[in-house]
Amino acid sequence: MPIKTQSGLPAKEILENENIFVMDEFRAMHQDIRPLKVLILNNMPVKQDTELQLLRALSNTPLQVDVTFMNTKSHVSLNTSASHLNKFYTTLDEIRDQKFDGMIITGAPVEDISFEEVDYWEETCEIMDWARTQVTSTLHICWAAQAGFYHYYGINKKKLSQKLFGVYEHRVANRKIPLVRGFDDIFLAPHSRHTETPADEIHACKDLTVLAESVEAGVFLAIAEGGKKIFVTGHPEYDRYTLDKEYHRDLDRGLPIQLPYNYYPEDDPGKKPLLQWRSHSNNLYSNWLNYYVYQVTPYDLI
Repeated sequence: MPIKTQSGLPAKEILENENIFVMDEFRAMHQDIRPLKVLILNNMPVKQDTELQLLRALSNTPLQVDVTFMNTKSHVSLNTSASHLNKFYTTLDEIRDQKFDGMIITGAPVEDISFEEVDYWEETCEIMDWARTQVTSTLHICWAAQAGFYHYYGINKKKLSQKLFGVYEHRVANRKIPLVRGFDDIFLAPHSRHTETPADEIHACKDLTVLAESVEAGVFLAIAEGGKKIFVTGHPEYDRYTLDKEYHRDLDRGLPIQLPYNYYPEDDPGKKPLLQWRSHSNNLYSNWLNYYVYQVTPYDLI
């Protein structure tokens, strides 16, 4: 089934060229079906890349998904044009009275500073609190997962001695929980971060259940309140070349950066990166939409 987007969104044409079913508002209005309303708070600097990655991840379900993009008004984006934001994005003030089936809060390149130093921290906390009554299930990705652990449970992040950068093995726990239904015992997923939320503190929190973790990368997937809050510390939505772009970006800037782990064949950055996580990424997003959004929300959201 299709992803519904605004007409003219640049990601729409790219997805159509990948043979992914995308429809605009006009066609969606003529289908006698209620699509799932999913809100995406996009905190990434190059918002178009994240739009494409998340829309691609949400497209592999038998459900029609109506996506609304949101940004924080307390932060001025330097990497995405104002015209793009004005045309395709909303703010909390504009949708405060609406209800959504699901919400995704993305990562953000602000992990080297404390949460309170982030210029949109207070607004992010307001959005997370708003979601408790207005959203059925919220998926927190990377920095947003760390932010959720801190805001909801008081578990702070810690700086790593070296950037966690590459594609890592994770082992499934609590297999009977539907979010990991269909997962292999061991699966791969990308990470790219300088900090972590300590695994022992997550395990010690009685409100959190760990569903997958890695020896090298720590907790990858955790769930709370029966799926109302879900935390993903990595980037399963990344495409084949995302880590490659990050690697060469940091090289060009003269920043210290190691080769992404388990990514290039024979650790040769001149070779095409291996795409090793897409099937489990699709499974994760499909399970989230099916078991924690579609199966839970009523037909009439109001």
